Amino acid sequence: GEAIVMKEIFPAVFMEGNRLYTKNLVPGEKVYGEKLVNDKREWVAERSKLAAAIIKGLKDMPIKKKSRILYLGASTGTTVSHVSDIIGNDGIVYAVEFAERVFHNLINLVKTRKNIVPIHADARKPEGYPWVEECDAVYCDIADPQESEIAIRNAKEFLNVLSRFLHKFKRVILILDKAPWHKKSKKVQKYLKEHRRELKI
Repeated sequence: GEAIVMKEIFPAVFMEGNRLYTKNLVPGEKVYGEKLVNDKREWVAERSKLAAAIIKGLKDMPIKKKSRILYLGASTGTTVSHVSDIIGNDGIVYAVEFAERVFHNLINLVKTRKNIVPIHADARKPEGYPWVEECDAVYCDIADPQESEIAIRNAKEFLNVLSRFLHKFKRVILILDKAPWHKKSKKVQKYLKEHRRELKI
């Protein structure tokens, strides 16, 4: 049989067959029981929609080295930890989570990952964290029927370069539209059309 080669498909993101890995920011340390291979951690697609989207052929990865990311719905920090790997020590991920129970896991992550800023807040009210700096991407994974509106509200507040908002919005927040989440994408585009004037786009 042919040897399966590990290829770097985005900076700090590697693929081997249909398995995904990120370069571990904290060598030797696991976050959620994932497999470690040399200096890399397996990014388990069943635990992360972003990983699943990449495996399904995501072309444009807006989360890069040194990026500033606003992550809404950080949960226990599974995907956040891989974002932390990708952006490296010069990047920052503002991880917003409202549920007390899972927020404790995020706090633990920060002990070794200094590029994560855990924010215990309601993503529906971005005025609760006005000190967050301008971000390069907003990533939204919230189980809320208002998810699109929440994402837009945060993007208006924190995304730099509003002129590229629509473009970025589709790339960043709807990064998952190749997967069964494409319906969400249509809903958001409809919302954007209706609010174009107010969003200045």
